[in-house]
Amino acid sequence: MAKRDYYETLGLAKGADAAAIKKAYRQKAKELHPDRNTDNPRAEEQFKEANEAYEVLKDADKKAAYDRYGHAAFEGGMGGGGGGPRGPQGQGDFASAFSDVFDDLFGDFMGGQRAGGGRTRAARGADLRFNLRVKLEDAYSGLQKTITVPTAVTCGNCHGTGADDGSEAVTCPTCSGMGKVRAQQGFFTVERTCPTCNGAGQTVKNPCHVCHGAGRVEKEKSLSVNIPAGVETGTRIRLAGEGEAGMRGGPAGDLYIFIEVEDHKIFERESTNLFCRVPVSIASAALGGEIEVPTIDGGRSRVKIPEGSQSGRQMRLRSKGMPALRGGATGDMFIELAVETPVNLTSRQKEILREFDTLSKDNNPQGSSFFKSVKGFWDSMKG
Repeated sequence: MAKRDYYETLGLAKGADAAAIKKAYRQKAKELHPDRNTDNPRAEEQFKEANEAYEVLKDADKKAAYDRYGHAAFEGGMGGGGGGPRGPQGQGDFASAFSDVFDDLFGDFMGGQRAGGGRTRAARGADLRFNLRVKLEDAYSGLQKTITVPTAVTCGNCHGTGADDGSEAVTCPTCSGMGKVRAQQGFFTVERTCPTCNGAGQTVKNPCHVCHGAGRVEKEKSLSVNIPAGVETGTRIRLAGEGEAGMRGGPAGDLYIFIEVEDHKIFERESTNLFCRVPVSIASAALGGEIEVPTIDGGRSRVKIPEGSQSGRQMRLRSKGMPALRGGATGDMFIELAVETPVNLTSRQKEILREFDTLSKDNNPQGSSFFKSVKGFWDSMKG
């Protein structure tokens, strides 16, 4: 049976360029892989055909020979293509062909960015999280705070190289400096981090006696952190490069500080606004007057209480709330009055209140039309 044209096998027009060939093969490799086509008995054969076609067309010399002579270029030593794919249907070179697109398909999941010379980049240090509790007053004004963070820092003995006595790292013999090893399972190639060098691509002959070749040591680090005014619970502050040091000289991670603002004994916060309850006497609520209330900046403000104020009445002090974290207007402070009922009355106080109650039946809340209607309803129910 005559072989299919390689371009036709990959679904390409003759003379397609290298980028189109690689893209077509990627699609075919995913489409025809036997593991995804268990119900198609021809999938394996078609998969091998696609692999054979790609093995020829990806090579510039072989492709030129094939474009000129077709399949005859690889029969009887004809052409300068250096021979066709080894084994039936190119099966012997599957790992070679598929490896060309492996990184494109799975590189992001395997952390597979490679540096020059084929080596993987030095491993970046881990990011760290630090939870910081601050008082509401500090969230209002902002502050500079020193924190102590347990982390991994660059080893001072080997300066992050992991090698002792100035010895140099050598190419890992297991992965040949690639930082990864590949294993073929049937027709599928699996790539894993090299177990010998842990992805560094290098090993150390004489490991540092302080860090044991890691290039970093565990240590507590003190940092000065600027907490801006207006922070809220959940605010995140990033300190670039203050996370764990990377392995063997790799870049450090970042430190993320998560803010938690403590509850306040007087104020409740909603965004940039503050709320507080202020107790007032019956006399002050009835006659009116002035009271002093504390503010979050540590000062005090005088507030006028209107005559006849009831519990729950709110008054607003503009711009006495919290500052906005990223600029903008300062919030307001809302005062809620809580009229206090006196306790432990003397006989004289009770007498005065009874007299006051007798004189106030027409102008206290219980004499209002609403309370009169309610009282009338209950009286009718009793009757």
